[in-house]
Amino acid sequence: MPVAPRPFLDITQSVTGRAWVDRLDGVAARNATAISQRLAISDILSRIIAARGVGLDEAETYLEPTIRQLMPDPSTLAGMDALAERLARAITDNEAVALFGDYDVDGACSCALMARYLRHFGLEPQVHIPDRIFEGYGPNVAAMDKLIDAGATLIITLDCGTTSDEPIAHAVGRGADVLVIDHHLSDHELPPATALVNPNRPDDISGLGYLCAAGVTFMVLVAVNRILRNRGDTGLPDLLMLLDLVALATICDVVPLVGLNRAFVLRGLEVARRGEKPGLAALALAARASGPLNPYHLGFLIGPRINAGGRIGDAALGTRLLALDDEHQAMVIAAQLDQLNGERQRIEVEAVEQATATAESEIGGGEGPPVLVLASSEWHPGVVGLVAARLRERFERPSFAIALNPDGSGTGSGRSMPGVDLGSAVIEAVEAGIIPKGGGHAMAAGVSLRAGDLGPFRAFLADRLEASVGAARAASAIKIDAALTARGASVDLLHNLERAGPYGAGNPSPVFAFPAHRARFPQIVGKGGHVSFSLASDDGAKLKAIAFRAAGTALGDILMRGGDQPLHFAGGLTIDHYQGREQPQFRLIDIARLPR
Repeated sequence: MPVAPRPFLDITQSVTGRAWVDRLDGVAARNATAISQRLAISDILSRIIAARGVGLDEAETYLEPTIRQLMPDPSTLAGMDALAERLARAITDNEAVALFGDYDVDGACSCALMARYLRHFGLEPQVHIPDRIFEGYGPNVAAMDKLIDAGATLIITLDCGTTSDEPIAHAVGRGADVLVIDHHLSDHELPPATALVNPNRPDDISGLGYLCAAGVTFMVLVAVNRILRNRGDTGLPDLLMLLDLVALATICDVVPLVGLNRAFVLRGLEVARRGEKPGLAALALAARASGPLNPYHLGFLIGPRINAGGRIGDAALGTRLLALDDEHQAMVIAAQLDQLNGERQRIEVEAVEQATATAESEIGGGEGPPVLVLASSEWHPGVVGLVAARLRERFERPSFAIALNPDGSGTGSGRSMPGVDLGSAVIEAVEAGIIPKGGGHAMAAGVSLRAGDLGPFRAFLADRLEASVGAARAASAIKIDAALTARGASVDLLHNLERAGPYGAGNPSPVFAFPAHRARFPQIVGKGGHVSFSLASDDGAKLKAIAFRAAGTALGDILMRGGDQPLHFAGGLTIDHYQGREQPQFRLIDIARLPR
């Protein structure tokens, strides 16, 4: 029988209405003590490791994950041997190859990985990234014809293709071979590709379904290298030098940072910090990333700029940037993407404001629907995923934002919450004939709707997901890893805690409680309505702090009132790099009042 989580600081209802609980149960707490003693590490670090389900015998590997230890035999992936053999033959025969990728970061990184690999052998592949608005997601017949007419005899789809039966059948019918490298869910029969590798295909038992497409692509390259090496080829590419692209995609696609993914990101960051990819270096400069590249830089500064091309500009810019080696060209494209990102932010702010107002009126003073499905003809199709993410964050439920066409049809994106499988629900809606097209994975999905589909789709999701949304929201307590003080939150502590990273999906960032501290010198900063303040303890220590998008919320109101009232604060810690100096920064998640 499950044991109820232990309250932390006896907080049963915070300012945002949530309980605070200890992330460690009794068993995990004892495991943390054992880990601390065996590995001679701090109590806080051992608590963080144990709270993420790491056992005593796994702890050492967890702190030092390596590709060599965690990389399985690529042949465990269904279809891998056939796909790798066909790609190796194309390399040996100097064949005309074309790449068809998705327009997001994962697609861009996957295409750049494959393009760089093929160029090492003297092949210069065609690359086609579809236009989000005019072509939509995945292969289409016209694009396949264009690639074949230009001479391609082998087409590789990356981060797409698993559900593209008609375009792939058309290409095969014209005499081209098609290889599919993907990771998206599908319950359909596989398309008639020459070979297909997708750890989420129904017959795959590799257990690698948590990889993003770039991670799968990397495993394909490992398999091809092995084939070529066994044939006596020398001078093969050093695949470890491509891990910066895998790390970028892994973080931006929000796949779980567990197992092999943790090793990909840790080793990929080491490569990225060397600055050897002109595209990444130029984007980091354009994004004004300070300090050594870290997961935050990749996920929130570099990734959005690559996505901006696919959202409101030229979808191929990201792939082109990540695949090139010319520093001048990299600076030019990075500047374009930075400009597009600024325009994207403006469009997004307007759409989010409208969507938030609509959601508030729909929810009213009650509980509201379990899933928000909002639509507007005024929203740019390129930002609906971002709008859905903001809605999901603000209203704590899965959310869809749909951009409507003049005829009432539309395309949109959804974002989910832990415990609610949105991709499977969308696939079921397609199978039931409620919408014509859709797919995705647990945390994100894309859909196409016909005129008149909006109401039935909304009703289907409400019925299908009501129970899981209710359970997920009931379990949405703030999980606290440990209590700290402003004085104890040092840079040395944060460097120590990085050993349990990288943090993200599947490996949540540590959350700390700061009991009986005070918020001093609050002010609203930035275009997003952030509130900066100083977190002060009774011993006079102060900690730089910020509450993102808090202006106008219950948290923001409390902060702006300031005063000397002691409060309990919960949030995360990061290292802020300013003018070459490191200092800790607190990022607020929640506030609780002290008992009267």
